[in-house]
Amino acid sequence: MSRALPKYNKRRVAVVGGAAAVVLSGAVIAGSALAGTPDKSDGATQARTLASPGTITCPDVASKLPAVPATAKAEVDRNLTLLQTQIQEANKRLQTTVGQGGPNFVNNAILGPLKDKRASTIDRIAIAIGRTTTKPTGLDSLATCTLTNASGANAGGGTASGTTPTQQPGTGTAAGANAGASKNTGAGTITCPDVASKLPAVPATAKAEVDRNLTLLQTQIQEANKRLQTTVGQGGPNFVNNAILGPLKDKRASTIDRIAIAIGRTTTKPTGLDSLATCTLTK
Repeated sequence: MSRALPKYNKRRVAVVGGAAAVVLSGAVIAGSALAGTPDKSDGATQARTLASPGTITCPDVASKLPAVPATAKAEVDRNLTLLQTQIQEANKRLQTTVGQGGPNFVNNAILGPLKDKRASTIDRIAIAIGRTTTKPTGLDSLATCTLTNASGANAGGGTASGTTPTQQPGTGTAAGANAGASKNTGAGTITCPDVASKLPAVPATAKAEVDRNLTLLQTQIQEANKRLQTTVGQGGPNFVNNAILGPLKDKRASTIDRIAIAIGRTTTKPTGLDSLATCTLTK
């Protein structure tokens, strides 16, 4: 028994050692296989990371202003805050619309409307300052923003390759009011509520400014209808809403606001006119 024991122990050690070697080898092979197998989920994540919609950046307005009178400070500060809010909203929209629209979607649906909003906000800042001292000029150039660091979808102001995505089922042109509010078919005419008939008596001191802005409202409608004709066949779902009706609403809102401000300098400022900014596409 005592002589056979060492041999038995040797055999047991050999078997155990061999099994351990097999296990170790298996672990090495498995580890090598795992290391050499690409992680598809990581690749997708990297692809999403590389395709960045970019960031919208705008010129700083506060640093370009002259000394702000104390009487205008509250209104100026409120509008400077609004400018920042507008940029944040535009960047959020940039993130939530990745891959949407056709060529120049970002320009038409995000940067264009943002420029119009900033222009009216900057104009209100200049008007506020001008009530007490010389109204600053040359600020309108600060309204234009740019898209930076974009790659993939939304790069260049359009989709990744500048192609128009296939229109989704059920998003075709609707009949009647708002017809063509998706892809532009060129059908219909843009119509807007009449503003002049909804105004109170206009003071003589405000008449020139009110008339000028009423004329501007008509010009805006004409330009929108012209754009409707020159962009036939362009865009994806909601192109007309995003690229024509939306920007037109923003322009009208700021113009109507200027009319109300002009009247309000002499008498009670009219309210409830903002509902007149929305236009529709009708046959």
